[in-house]
Amino acid sequence: MKNKLLFLLTLALASVLTLSAQENKNKEQKKKSEEITFAVNMFCENCKAKIEKNIAWEKGVKDLNVNLEKKTVTIIYDPQKATTDKLKKAIEKLGYVCN
Repeated sequence: MKNKLLFLLTLALASVLTLSAQENKNKEQKKKSEEITFAVNMFCENCKAKIEKNIAWEKGVKDLNVNLEKKTVTIIYDPQKATTDKLKKAIEKLGYVCN
């Protein structure tokens, strides 16, 4: 009986420690994100769709918001995997002027 109780307590402690470690890792990953907004010379829904489709797949991009009305592209990215210069070049490679 004591062995079962000891086993269950050990298992419970291991579960709590694992969940705590995962939570800390998630918090660290969120801190690593940076945000940049570019002014882009897009004119139509096709421009918006083209940017959304292509930039979302760039390495390090975590989130993307393309605002046609304001002509802006806001990107949340991992600075260890991408730089603002690389993201800017990726937009320009699609044929847009990016500031």
